[in-house]
Amino acid sequence: MVIGVSIFELHLPHSRSLKQKRKVVRGMVDRIHKRFKVSIAETDHHDLHQRAEIGLCLIAQNESEAWRLLDSIRSIVDEPGEGMAIGWQPEILEVA
Repeated sequence: MVIGVSIFELHLPHSRSLKQKRKVVRGMVDRIHKRFKVSIAETDHHDLHQRAEIGLCLIAQNESEAWRLLDSIRSIVDEPGEGMAIGWQPEILEVA
């Protein structure tokens, strides 16, 4: 069993209020959770309008599957839209 953990930072250039930011971040979190069934949440920058940090965790059968899932999630984050990824820190933890 392998655990994949990642933190990514978003820049939301069109967000002019916390309400707009929450809409964009919530939409992204919901899309990723619905498609991949991973644990995911906004983890930092709650009071900034144009910046967000999202953390996620997943469990996979092996390392290659974990990397494949993390790459697929990254592609969703990188889709053109209201936010863009400015940082991505994936990590794989092996459980013996």
